[in-house]
Amino acid sequence: MIEYKIEAQLELDQAEWDKQIFQRSLFILGTNQVIDYWEDQEELLQAYKEQHSVERGFRFIKDPNIVASSFFVKKPERVAALLFVMTTCLLVYSALEYRIRQSLKKENKTVPDQKGKPTQSPTARWVFQIFVGIHVLKLPDGKQIVLNLKEEHRNILQLLSYWNFYS
Repeated sequence: MIEYKIEAQLELDQAEWDKQIFQRSLFILGTNQVIDYWEDQEELLQAYKEQHSVERGFRFIKDPNIVASSFFVKKPERVAALLFVMTTCLLVYSALEYRIRQSLKKENKTVPDQKGKPTQSPTARWVFQIFVGIHVLKLPDGKQIVLNLKEEHRNILQLLSYWNFYS
């Protein structure tokens, strides 16, 4: 029977490690702004890193549930108009999402997420989904009744200051 025994000791090559970290954390940003101070550089980098939230919003254009693939416009003016409308919709969507999240944090409240766990940062899409199934019944005498409105819906509407529309 042959036995082998290996002894080893690991060492960190600090210079190589620092080189790898430097290469992976390097940002080259081109801008037409004059950047004189370190704080301005930090602010620019932060603004750049926050762009993902805007770009994430434009994912909906590729969503098969949205019929953007069926839009066919020839004129550049119509493409610009369509993008303006979509950008405006995204702005409203983002503002609503921001308002919901800020209100939840301010009031220290939560809403259930898709798995039923409490969250203070739901997406606007999920909040819209929560409201699916609510209907307004208009009676012949002109009265209106809101159907299927539950306590969680009332809480969200109160946070958004929209309760007056539904009470």
